[in-house]
Amino acid sequence: MKGLEAKTISEKAKKGIYGIIYTSWNSEIVEDLLAETKKELLNQGVSLENIIIKEVPGAFELPLATKLTAEMDNMSTVISLGAIIQGDTPHFDFISSACINALQSIALETKVPVICGVLTTNNFAQAKERSDPEKMNKGREFALSAMNMVDIIS
Repeated sequence: MKGLEAKTISEKAKKGIYGIIYTSWNSEIVEDLLAETKKELLNQGVSLENIIIKEVPGAFELPLATKLTAEMDNMSTVISLGAIIQGDTPHFDFISSACINALQSIALETKVPVICGVLTTNNFAQAKERSDPEKMNKGREFALSAMNMVDIIS
């Protein structure tokens, strides 16, 4: 994320309203993503009162909660967090495709940036590596992407 790290975060982005929708499914993974996303927003100067956090059961429920949050007054961006891990059935393909396509549609429809923070991995170990705060935790990247999108389109 060298490009995002090099960019200076604007005052406009620091004053933005950030929605974070996260899943309780695969909570061991998602809770780390949530903690790092929130931590980075705060580290970059976003006020706690400008961060709205909501929990949904799973990735299939993310789009509806994301849309309702995006439609809230003064919402700057929504970060949707989840983890869909490949199993033995095609369920992974259906859920990941439906979720990610819906999140993109919401951004285009509402014109509010939606950051797709949904990990889609082949196994638990890959998901854990991408969420581990001591390794490549993607939560930080999702927060910086959200702040950069606020700069770009707000």
